[in-house]
Amino acid sequence: MILRSAPVLRTVLAAAMLAGGLSACVPLVVGTGAAVGAMVATDPRTAGTQVEDEGIELRAASRITDTLGDKVHVNVTSYNRQVLITGEVPTAEDRQRVQQIVQGVQNVKSVVNALGVMPNSTMSERSNDTYITGKVRAKLVDYNDLVATNAFKVVTERGEVYLMGRVTQYQASQLTEAARSIDGVRKVVRVFEILPGGAPAPAPAASGATTAPVTTTNIRTEH
Repeated sequence: MILRSAPVLRTVLAAAMLAGGLSACVPLVVGTGAAVGAMVATDPRTAGTQVEDEGIELRAASRITDTLGDKVHVNVTSYNRQVLITGEVPTAEDRQRVQQIVQGVQNVKSVVNALGVMPNSTMSERSNDTYITGKVRAKLVDYNDLVATNAFKVVTERGEVYLMGRVTQYQASQLTEAARSIDGVRKVVRVFEILPGGAPAPAPAASGATTAPVTTTNIRTEH
């Protein structure tokens, strides 16, 4: 899977292999279904940026629908004008076309293209993804400093959990460990803007369960 982003934002992509399931319940989803933000009291984004993110999701969704109709299942999630596109498309050309559409939306700073070239997911798979996303969010109750912010979003596709937002390295590690601990999660992908400061990243907690290591790859940026 090729992940690409437009210039400006430095992001980190990390994948951790684990164990099972996927996303929302309509062909095109705008930041909903299994793509759920942590809706709490505060948000590190400015009010203007929050409005821009909502506008990006709506405009991108509309343009994708107008262009490709219901032959694709695409989730569009924007945080701080960084856009994650997930779901399924029938061909590599459609995958590239969706990315071009999103990159052309006003205010988009970068795009991470995680679309799979495969048949659309089933309703059962999407329901399972929604369930996994809910379990990840519930797990974050154990991390009080994370629950006190709205610095991230959680998106699940085919059992792969995507974490995105503006967080410190410490928060990124906490989010990753929380997601990795959930049954049914096949992989954790971190799409973060890492902020300076914060406590050092903690060592992974000891566990009797076997978990695959988290690997980190810089996302390639291009015009």
